Amino acid sequence: MSLLLMVLLQPLLWLIAPAAAYTALSDFFLQQVPSGGSDFDIDSGKLLAPILIPRVAGTPGQVAAQEHFVNFFRDELPAWSMEWFNSTSTTPATGSRELPFANLVFRREPPWTKPGQSNLLTLVAHYDSKIAPEGFVGATDSAAPCAILMHVARSIDAYLTQMHDEMQALGEGGSVEMDMGVQVLLLDGEEAFVRWTDTDSLYGARALAEEWENTTHPAMSGYANPLDQISMFVLLDLLGSADPVVPSYFATTHWAYAAMATIESRMRALNLLESTPSRGAFLPDKDKSASQFGRGFVEDDHVPFMHRGVPILHLIPTPFPKVWHTMQDDGPHLDLPTVRDWARVVTAFALEWLDMMEVEPEGAAVASG
Repeated sequence: MSLLLMVLLQPLLWLIAPAAAYTALSDFFLQQVPSGGSDFDIDSGKLLAPILIPRVAGTPGQVAAQEHFVNFFRDELPAWSMEWFNSTSTTPATGSRELPFANLVFRREPPWTKPGQSNLLTLVAHYDSKIAPEGFVGATDSAAPCAILMHVARSIDAYLTQMHDEMQALGEGGSVEMDMGVQVLLLDGEEAFVRWTDTDSLYGARALAEEWENTTHPAMSGYANPLDQISMFVLLDLLGSADPVVPSYFATTHWAYAAMATIESRMRALNLLESTPSRGAFLPDKDKSASQFGRGFVEDDHVPFMHRGVPILHLIPTPFPKVWHTMQDDGPHLDLPTVRDWARVVTAFALEWLDMMEVEPEGAAVASG
């Protein structure tokens, strides 16, 4: 991502409502959301430890990260489909030699849907690391966000199965509003190789956004192309340092930011989160008014999608963590309570977005008296 704040080209709208209203999770449900625990251990954690390595395109680290993601979804989440979106590009650092970039898309849709028929909550992080300084790991940038999304996928999977089974039994599927799914995008080539420019950055995101724009779904599909299916593009980046401050960047999606901020505040009130941020919350802009929005944003993997009309919720702190693009952005400098708290908050947001109060865990009635 770049420190540059760009001018928005699209007019700002205020508080655009979601396509389908959803019900807030109960306190009991929030209490069931797992933190990931030891899976985020930097030395032995099943989710995080294998990707705390340099992961530059065209290197063994890139392949090792890809294998980690593929093996996890294949072994633990077999109901999720997997797609590769491969591309190649020259870079200012490699001259005429083309590097391979590979985006991974893991998707869980209602079983009755055909291509182009489901709207998809889209959870995104980049998995590549910066080429310099040599040996750079990028724990916040973005190994921890990738591990968080793996945790989210695993945590919501059983609820998705239950909801799909119940909807099929009741014959409720088949409408655009009800046919909700989720996809996890792990993008390659976000980092610049020499200096951040429009052509030396976002290699994977640019290729995927263009491909999806030019992929037409069959006639009578609910959505024209894969971009049109994205109900919200939630991008995680630079998460894992203590005391993050994540602003609400876009008036058009502030309602979604406010929904996540409300989840965070409720979890803190229930003593479910471990961290103690100085401003009281990771997401302090819940009550931001329309007049407080400027015309800037942080350049990141969402840009090619935003320019094509996709709604964006960008979870990146401003200011950036002190370890940003330094050798200190490694496992020992992560704040694991903060990582686990992000895992809980994003998981709860995904559950709420997907209307999982319809399959609230057993025990809620007893707990509520």
